[in-house]
Amino acid sequence: MAEFKNLYSAKTLSFVTLKIKGLMEKLVGRIQEKRVLEDALASQGAELIAVYGRRRIGKTFLIRSVYEKYIRFESTGVHNATMQEQLEGFSFELKKAIESPLDIAVPKTWVAAFHSLVNLLSPIIKKTKAVIFFDEFPWMHTQKSNFLTAFEHFWNSWASKQSNLTVVICGSAASWMIRNIVNNKGGLHNRVTIRIRLLPFTLSETDAYLKSRSVNLDHYQLVQLYMAMGGIPQYLKGVQKGESATQAIDRLFFTTNGPLKEEFKILYESLFENAAHHIVVIRLLYDTGKGMTRNEIISSSHLSSGGTTTNLLTELEESGFVATYIPFDKTSKELVYRLMDEYSLFYLKFVERSRANGAGTWLRISEGNSFKSWSGYAFEAICLKHLPQLKKALHIENIYTEESVWRHIPGKGQPGAQIDLLLDRRDRCINICEIKFSTGEFTINKKYADELLQKRTVFIDKSKTKKTIFLTMITTYGIAKNTYYKNLVQSEVTMDSLFD
Repeated sequence: MAEFKNLYSAKTLSFVTLKIKGLMEKLVGRIQEKRVLEDALASQGAELIAVYGRRRIGKTFLIRSVYEKYIRFESTGVHNATMQEQLEGFSFELKKAIESPLDIAVPKTWVAAFHSLVNLLSPIIKKTKAVIFFDEFPWMHTQKSNFLTAFEHFWNSWASKQSNLTVVICGSAASWMIRNIVNNKGGLHNRVTIRIRLLPFTLSETDAYLKSRSVNLDHYQLVQLYMAMGGIPQYLKGVQKGESATQAIDRLFFTTNGPLKEEFKILYESLFENAAHHIVVIRLLYDTGKGMTRNEIISSSHLSSGGTTTNLLTELEESGFVATYIPFDKTSKELVYRLMDEYSLFYLKFVERSRANGAGTWLRISEGNSFKSWSGYAFEAICLKHLPQLKKALHIENIYTEESVWRHIPGKGQPGAQIDLLLDRRDRCINICEIKFSTGEFTINKKYADELLQKRTVFIDKSKTKKTIFLTMITTYGIAKNTYYKNLVQSEVTMDSLFD
């Protein structure tokens, strides 16, 4: 048992320390997920809840925050530990649960381990609601351990029949969770009653989270942080009180021991089996910029055209790294994949091959041309993640809308055109959205006005649409109200609306 204590996960120990000191952090955001978990606890039947998402997203904290008073047993898998070590950990948690001063005999098999758990819980759930929490569930399933088979038997033969029981399984190994739990074809097929895919914070949640840590920044500073690290709670936790966004990015990414400097490889390897293939696709989508179809990805990456690539793309999408869009007036066969993970975009653009280092590095970079091209793309990705907020700002949240992108490749004597975002509305209107990041009020000059007119003309001509076209500008600080603005723009949205 002593050997296992040395393997005890850092996040478990930190949680115990916080509880002992009475400093349990307050859950910020996650309103919908919290409601789902609370409803599950009030259910009249047994619930099996699968929670998955990328590393550092806050899965464990969410479960513990909502179910803290009801967790009667919790066990955390240990990365790369043996079956014996995993069973020692399970036995250690049983000892804690029954508050035994003596060590408990370590079970020899997972079937025996779950049998011991049934003996522990049976008298408890006759009287009250109880939650069992298995954290880092995939890590418990070591080679030839039969862990998943034993868990299937535990759920199907006993747990599923207990009306006072909620079982939560959680894991960062997204590919394993999706394949073996969410899409299980065996004993757990259709057994998961609730599935929660935990995604990064929105801008509003990011603001609230940082404020809860006494970090007060304006919307522009918050957008800068979000463009570099997204809404990942553990990354945002590194931002210190009194720092500007530039200072925080500088310290977290460009100093010798910057915690986000070496995160990239760890991130993907912790999530996916054969992560090298996932990284190939991420780099490919980064290089091409505006998105690729499945066939384009296969052709450029030399991956197979079978189910392996389909699963890979699904895993990237389910984990929030990639988003898919059906181009306007196209079918699902022409689905476009686009890299949407802010951290990956920032790392590949500025960190991976950067020769610069030390204090002031990001300030120097942010004054160059590379910053301008990246910031436009990164801000566009943020806007696409905040479509509900955009629709609310445009007062079309109650109108059925299909979102898409659109591009026309130029031909002989024909101009091309690319539209960042199309909002195709049921009321026979289409918003052509142009997204522009700037450090101040954006000005439409004659050259850009001509580009906007050309985009509008090409789109109407090639799409053959009969709907009314509204040109919508989405910017950081708004648009100068000159003649070009008055003649072209029907509506505008600023970054402030993204925080609603």
